[in-house]
Amino acid sequence: MAENMKPKYKRVLLKLSGEALAGKKSFGLDFEVIENIARVIKEVNEMGVEVGIVIGGGNFWRGAKDGAGKMERSRADHMGMLATVMNCLAMADMLEQLGVNVRVQTAVEMRAIAEPYIRLKADKHLKNNRVVIFGCGTGNPYFTTDTAAVLRAAEIKADVILLAKNVDGVYSADPRKDPNAVKYDSITYDDVLAQHLAVMDSTATSLSMDNDIPVILFALEDPENIKRVIMGQQIGTIVRK
Repeated sequence: MAENMKPKYKRVLLKLSGEALAGKKSFGLDFEVIENIARVIKEVNEMGVEVGIVIGGGNFWRGAKDGAGKMERSRADHMGMLATVMNCLAMADMLEQLGVNVRVQTAVEMRAIAEPYIRLKADKHLKNNRVVIFGCGTGNPYFTTDTAAVLRAAEIKADVILLAKNVDGVYSADPRKDPNAVKYDSITYDDVLAQHLAVMDSTATSLSMDNDIPVILFALEDPENIKRVIMGQQIGTIVRK
């Protein structure tokens, strides 16, 4: 890749799953993985790309799954929100170690730990080339962090949502179960919803469609893919109107 190439996107919302931060472990944090991701974020930040990040909490707790049948759903989801904050702080710390200016904002106030989420303040941070990490999802139970990623992307007027997952794109079926599954380079929101494809949950997909924000799903296994997508390379699958 030529170093003088200009980024395709000026402002992006990067969605990271909590499981991604656990690496090959099923629980907790893999700091080597976090550092590799943070180094790429530092690179694109130094190019002038404004980066917002939403991180899930599945490496510690999944409200709907882990609390199912044992806890009241809202309380289980609140525990999930706290799990996302642990991940946000870990990523923020690594970015700061690399010399990146970063702010953590949470949808549930915890002033001793992070800033409360304020849209205009987040926008100002981004314009000042600070990476902003959004914790606690939407701040409401019954909503996933995928939905939070789309909501924050709409609020900060991101050019694109970068959905970094453990698969390399959107397929017609689960490629791990169906050897005939076809990978799409591009697909519409309508087709994703009609075919019940596992890109994001239906609420997140509908919100993204209503606000006309393209979503690019790609594999995080190689963190450099984040940079490749931002530079405009054809990686993974783009979902749009």
